[in-house]
Amino acid sequence: MHAAEVRGLFRKAIAENDAAAMRAGLEQMLGLAEGDGLSPAGEYELRSAEFVMEMPQSGERIRGRDAMRAMQEAFPTPPQSMKIRRVVGAHRFWVVEGELDYGQGPWTAVVLFELDADASITRETRYYAEKSEPPEWRSAWVEPLESLPD
Repeated sequence: MHAAEVRGLFRKAIAENDAAAMRAGLEQMLGLAEGDGLSPAGEYELRSAEFVMEMPQSGERIRGRDAMRAMQEAFPTPPQSMKIRRVVGAHRFWVVEGELDYGQGPWTAVVLFELDADASITRETRYYAEKSEPPEWRSAWVEPLESLPD
């Protein structure tokens, strides 16, 4: 991942409300574009010094890009696979819906990204949901999500 190239895509997304540019930047940042996987060092370069990441479901906050990088480097089991399903947003606020698998089945993730004027990530809010079986009583009104297009 080249931070300058990713930042350029983020700038294009901000300036033109271009979801395709934001998605391309995120795919490079997350190592999906070339299959390299996550890079705490690479992501560090794209975060502002004032970076904050929150996970409301567990009541946790990581303050500072140094702390985020250290947490990522200490993470015991990185995801075995990741997929971006959808990217929507405008200007400096973007929402990413994706899927992660840590080896025990998929989790859905929704991440809110806020960027500064320099296209650095200043804030992330992450929501994670473990896959669950739907209740039978709803079956008359629903269809499996797998059959829906990305």
